[in-house]
Amino acid sequence: MRRLTLVLLAATILSPANTLAQTRKRSTSKPKPSATATTQRANEVRTTGATRVAEQIKFLTKFIYLLGGVQVNIASVDESVRRKEAPATMAQKNEQNKAAVKASITGFRDSLDKLEIDFRTTPELQPYYIKLAGVASGAADAEALAATGQFDKSGRKLLDVINHLADVLVAMRQ
Repeated sequence: MRRLTLVLLAATILSPANTLAQTRKRSTSKPKPSATATTQRANEVRTTGATRVAEQIKFLTKFIYLLGGVQVNIASVDESVRRKEAPATMAQKNEQNKAAVKASITGFRDSLDKLEIDFRTTPELQPYYIKLAGVASGAADAEALAATGQFDKSGRKLLDVINHLADVLVAMRQ
């Protein structure tokens, strides 16, 4: 009986030692993406980013073209209103045109803000963020100028933004 107690006691003491001895877990590692797949993804992301920059250039260029004619019309109606030669409906329509221009510039600033954020947060586009940084603030400056009725200066500021975006495209091509 004494011998049986010793064997049971030894078995009890040694059994946790056996379970603790195997602490290393076996797991299968996930296969790493190949270098070509990583390069291909980086190229796709860069192409998508460049396409978005090009779209902004197209939208801004079209807007600047239209703004030239609208700005001249706004200025002439403002002058007529100052001289009290314009009817009230024309003055009201002119204010609607001003509001539409301001809203368009605000839309551009919002989209350029988003573009900057996307470039800053996407690892494949981060090298180009340095070149892109500042386009949203340029659009914000144009927005502020438009808010004070300086549509010509606002358009010139947007031209600077377009030039900045073009420089980003050149950098992305290299």
